[in-house]
Amino acid sequence: MGNEQDETDMLNTYFTNGAEIEISSDEEGFRGAWYEGTVIRPIPKKQRRNNNNNDDESSNNKLRVLVEYKTLMADKKGKNPLKETMSLVQLRPRPPPERRRRFKVSEEVDANYNDGWWEGVVMEVLDGGRYSVFFRGTRDQLEFDESQIRIHREWANGVWTPPFDEEGEEDEEEKLVSTEIKPNSEAAENFSAGSLVEVSSDEEGFEGAWFVATVVKLLDNGNYLVEYQNLRNSDDTEFLQEETDRLHVRPRPPDIGPFKSFKVLEEVDALHMDGWWVGVISKVLKGQRYKVYFKANNEELEFKHADIRLHLDWINGKWVRASQALKL
Repeated sequence: MGNEQDETDMLNTYFTNGAEIEISSDEEGFRGAWYEGTVIRPIPKKQRRNNNNNDDESSNNKLRVLVEYKTLMADKKGKNPLKETMSLVQLRPRPPPERRRRFKVSEEVDANYNDGWWEGVVMEVLDGGRYSVFFRGTRDQLEFDESQIRIHREWANGVWTPPFDEEGEEDEEEKLVSTEIKPNSEAAENFSAGSLVEVSSDEEGFEGAWFVATVVKLLDNGNYLVEYQNLRNSDDTEFLQEETDRLHVRPRPPDIGPFKSFKVLEEVDALHMDGWWVGVISKVLKGQRYKVYFKANNEELEFKHADIRLHLDWINGKWVRASQALKL
């Protein structure tokens, strides 16, 4: 009952009819982006059950909202805006406008691209107020004007992180500067046979996860043959071996020391289904346990402290943790 009341309060506060919002999607190719839109109206539970008799009870108990996109169209002619029914976790208010500012290398930003705001990291400050931005989801690096970039912020439980504070904007900028962490011993461009690495996959259902593996050999085409430490082949007779390209291989993250506790909205990797999955701490529980929210599949799971590590990105031969300053 409490969760239902919380959702109702959130709906009445931030997602009333006509409210300007941003919308995220779970569809492949659209994850990691926020699209501008407008709330049309909430969908009554009775109507949802009538429209889809196969919905389970938990799905019917979740508040859902009919929304209209501002930049995505339902037809090829571009005359009819796309309308969809979304859950509240896929919606957030439109961020308030910010003053123009300069961005720094390794700063986490949103870039206006392909009709949405995509999360990325500033890799290079260019001439003429332009920036080169790296997108971890697609591993693309593109150039943008200053006007096409904004500070990346997370919105949860009615709070923006980092907060909007006009008077303290300069102090806030300092907090957003990422820390570059020295490479570990395996941080070379070419991994040799026997190197311990982590491997990602673009297959549906595995986005946002890294699996520990060992390099078997470097192939003639420049790819690697790797053997996973925890994934087995279909016959379960031996560990899975697979060919993968350089874009999907990285060194093992460095040991940056133990952390007594993690904080809400802190970006972490959680050990789940034999891999490390990127998520965000959504709730701190008793007994050094945490709830972690995974944006890629819109799922929230509980983990013990030992199965969580700080999230780091491997970018241009350096380990980077955006939006947080690490004391090493």
